[in-house]
Amino acid sequence: MLKPKEIPNVPVQEKGSFHDTESVKFFDHQDLARTNYQILKDRFLSVNYWDYYSKSKGAEFKLHTKEGILKKRLPEIGDFIRIDIPGPGNFEARGYDWVEITDLYSEEFINGETLESYVMVCRPSGVPGKDDTHTAHFYGSDATSTFIISRGEDFIKFGVYGRNESPNLDANIADKARNLMIALGGMVGLSKIQWQILTDSLVDF
Repeated sequence: MLKPKEIPNVPVQEKGSFHDTESVKFFDHQDLARTNYQILKDRFLSVNYWDYYSKSKGAEFKLHTKEGILKKRLPEIGDFIRIDIPGPGNFEARGYDWVEITDLYSEEFINGETLESYVMVCRPSGVPGKDDTHTAHFYGSDATSTFIISRGEDFIKFGVYGRNESPNLDANIADKARNLMIALGGMVGLSKIQWQILTDSLVDF
């Protein structure tokens, strides 16, 4: 049975399903890796354009403030990302799923394969700007998605690591059925396909 990779900054897998989705691009020279990492970083921090880079083949992502207002600046801790996945949407949240950015930081390494990285951690959330809403996502609030871009001597990499992915049952009857269906699809690898579209697209210049 496959086990999740043990990756620094990624939460420990304790329950439910998981996925490790990565895309890597290699270069002949370190300067090229460094230059293209900056391009990847710009793309990574431009959340509103993720679906543009993937040519609208996967989900659509839009960055919002804690008040629920569309944000056109760089993401920050406490911001929210609205996700429009292919297929049936969240009824209570008007067809969307929501996550909150709970951590966001960069790191540099002196030794090792990776020289620098940028990490963003997201968790399922309610709809920003509204009180007393259920978790508006097909996974429960214990799930995490950790996005990591990194650079080595001759490569750049974008990885998305899902952990503790269980169906969200904190919802009305219609959304419970929808969440169970989509979470089951995730457990058999359908959500990994969506993440692979994104990671492949952002490293493909």
